[in-house]
Amino acid sequence: MMSEADARRHRVVTDAVHAHDGAKIAMQILHTGRYSYSPTLVAPSKRRAPINFFSPRALSGTDVERTIGDFVRCAALAEEAGYDGVEVMGSEGYLINQFIAKRTNHRTDEWGGSYENRMRLPVRIVEGIREATHKDFLIVYRLSMLDLVEEGSTWEEIISLAQAIEVAGASIINTGIGWHEARVPTIATSVPRAAFSWVTGKLMGRVSVPLVATNRINTPEVAESVLESGEADMISMARPLLADPDFVNKAAAGTPERINTCIGCNQACLDHVFSMKPASCLVNPRAGQETELNYTQTSTPMSIAVVGAGPAGLACSTTAARRGHQVTLFDAAAVIGGQFNLAKQVPGKEEFYETIRYFSHELSDAGVKLRLSTLATEEMLLSGSFDAVVLATGVRPRALNIRGADHAKVVSYVDVLNRTARVGQRVAVVGAGGIGFDVAEFLLHGADSTPAGTDAPSALPQRVDDFLCEWNIDRQVSNSGGLVKARDAGANGSEHVGSSRKIYLLQRKKGKHGAGLGKTTGWIHRSVLKKGGVQMIGGVSYSHVDDDGLHLKRQTGGVQTLEVDTVVVCAGQTSYAPLETSLQAAGMPTFKIGGAHLASELDAKRAIDQGARLAAQIESAAPERVGELVAALPLQAWLYDKIVLSRQR
Repeated sequence: MMSEADARRHRVVTDAVHAHDGAKIAMQILHTGRYSYSPTLVAPSKRRAPINFFSPRALSGTDVERTIGDFVRCAALAEEAGYDGVEVMGSEGYLINQFIAKRTNHRTDEWGGSYENRMRLPVRIVEGIREATHKDFLIVYRLSMLDLVEEGSTWEEIISLAQAIEVAGASIINTGIGWHEARVPTIATSVPRAAFSWVTGKLMGRVSVPLVATNRINTPEVAESVLESGEADMISMARPLLADPDFVNKAAAGTPERINTCIGCNQACLDHVFSMKPASCLVNPRAGQETELNYTQTSTPMSIAVVGAGPAGLACSTTAARRGHQVTLFDAAAVIGGQFNLAKQVPGKEEFYETIRYFSHELSDAGVKLRLSTLATEEMLLSGSFDAVVLATGVRPRALNIRGADHAKVVSYVDVLNRTARVGQRVAVVGAGGIGFDVAEFLLHGADSTPAGTDAPSALPQRVDDFLCEWNIDRQVSNSGGLVKARDAGANGSEHVGSSRKIYLLQRKKGKHGAGLGKTTGWIHRSVLKKGGVQMIGGVSYSHVDDDGLHLKRQTGGVQTLEVDTVVVCAGQTSYAPLETSLQAAGMPTFKIGGAHLASELDAKRAIDQGARLAAQIESAAPERVGELVAALPLQAWLYDKIVLSRQR
């Protein structure tokens, strides 16, 4: 926000919030510093961030003063725009954080050197905002309480800055955890819930302004437990409100079971942001798309059969039913969830239980007729008085097309994750995509600890103390940055203990393993496997499997035999829609979504999005209106070739 014209444009936002009794809104002010993806980026010193290609220019003293003025003017304009306050971003490794830490501040003037000098920038900013705004205008300062990088702040420095910020005029102090360049996960789904609330608790009593706990607090129960423990005065949430904008209303109404829980996947929010795409949410595709994706009540109710209760089928059936259609959902399995039932077995992905729980309530609330343990047939669907059929029948694993593929050593990832396959101590995982990584992590962490045929996860969610230990996080924050020093890691039990298994993760490509994994989470998975001793081998082709093991050919010309007990095939998937041809031949309007539509690079984000979008647009239309209907709707490309089938019988 740089001008009064900008402030006027923001009025539509603040007025909308203030239309609700008691609602307050603050605007975050952030300067990215050396994290900016721009050749003109600036920083305290000329040191390039390890996550950026561009090198910054060091700010001059005049530049620093101008930057302070920019923060203050932005806050004053925010007040003019109707905001009740601002949050000054002083954490996550952005510009203010860069001034505070020795890691990035090598200056010798009044803005560098001693800690008093290094913290001068945030103090001056808060003082300036306090002076330029009304006394009741809220100033939230987001304080980096745990940098998780070398040469970060010490705990004594953090306390000093918090106290100085309070004196300068801050109303609230919010918790920031980790720099973006830190090699420690802080918000991913593998991070235990409320894993960092103890950091906020350490600062309680050292300042008199309210303190806010953050990071992986995604249910009302977790939030209440943090408050009851005395570790914070308030709770901050962001992604959970993308997952369910009615989170607070549902909690207040005493119906937390109806909350669509954030699973911490980052796939549609942060991964999108850092790829210059609009932020949304895997479990709630309407997030950020509210003017495009609308679930309006239908004026022409249809009877719709949805075949397959995986992510795509669940999203489609519940959304269509909410719109007023009569929906029957079939699945041959005894439970809903589809591929989610495999994903939830992977250590660190236990949050998928929450999504299945949510949809189980949604199905009931929306009035979907659920027929589990029922294999839908052509006869059943054609004789059931349905107006349309949606095939969400998913995928089937692609077989390994080499000699010996039928050897007893060869098993599918499905059987491994379902714990119906016996896996030896020496394992080759064929395919290093998302499934291959999941299988490798599953085999590293207690894959044999739960009996086959149970619905329990392969291991309990990781305890906070174990998580801190695994990632060398110093709970006492006795070292700068809050990391246990490498020479002390073993003494503190922080060295990761690898699996007793010897695991090879193989791929045909020569490049980085898991290159297609999430932009913000792929490095975590690679790090976990590396710590666990998994050997990653690329640039191979598969010759054959025999009693000796898996025989490989290297692109460099060499030949290698991996003496393994088990070969787990994670070599992709193929679409499975066996009913499509016969239903279309019979004149039944038939749609395909999720893996049944396209198996390549399938993930739950696309599956749920497709299911919701089809359900939002499917209507009973006469054949002559199909062209008009298609032209009027902002459909994704995958849907254009399918909606023309509507009402052809």
